[in-house]
Amino acid sequence: MAYTVHQAKTHFSRLLKLVEAGEEVIVMRGSHPVAKLVPVEPTAVGGELPFRLAGAYRGKISWTEDAFAPMTDQELVESGFGYMVDEPLDVRPGTKDGQPDQ
Repeated sequence: MAYTVHQAKTHFSRLLKLVEAGEEVIVMRGSHPVAKLVPVEPTAVGGELPFRLAGAYRGKISWTEDAFAPMTDQELVESGFGYMVDEPLDVRPGTKDGQPDQ
């Protein structure tokens, strides 16, 4: 069945009941269909989520102590993150650490 946007907004609960009963509902803007309400397919396990065991990967995943340590500039460049390397300071003769003498 097809309904206008106004009708769909006004009677949304009724349309959901139709969809739950297995019907497809088309929402039209003028003479153009813009949306289709269809029932959701049940999951493969009878409508329930699959069983998940907490801690199933315990002991199967490991990392080194330095895995979360900051990378050096060279490591950043080698890994393709060279754009994250800070630019060196522009130190000119007659300046101290890039700052003019006062």
